[in-house]
Amino acid sequence: MKLHNLKAPASHKKRKRVGRGQGSGTGEQSGRGHNGQKSRSGSKVKAWFEGGQMPLQRRIPKFGFTNPFRTEYQALNVQRISEFIEAGKLGETITISDLVDAGLADDKQRIKLLGSGEIDSKISIEVHACSGSAREKVESAGGSVNVIE
Repeated sequence: MKLHNLKAPASHKKRKRVGRGQGSGTGEQSGRGHNGQKSRSGSKVKAWFEGGQMPLQRRIPKFGFTNPFRTEYQALNVQRISEFIEAGKLGETITISDLVDAGLADDKQRIKLLGSGEIDSKISIEVHACSGSAREKVESAGGSVNVIE
């Protein structure tokens, strides 16, 4: 026996010929059961149809709105930047590429600087957006925030 001689057990299954008499095993109703919508010829029932019961998409409550044009930002706190500066992974001037290289941000997302935590080093940072508290904390430490578009 060689690999090219092997055969899958059900690789050539014979098709079921329905409606060909009782001896075939699929006579009488041809495997469709007794009566009902799916026993009729030409029956097509949508996957979500529930037989006249109130459908699921009409039973559950609907509310709210999702804006398709919303701008998503990746959050970055000043505490995290402070930790990376102390560890020596970031310098005094921080650009988007520096944040990506340090592993703080994804290069495909926009970055927003948030004001959670404290920062005491003088930095010049470049971000896509900045909260008021974050700007205040960076500027009170003697630094500056450059918001780019």
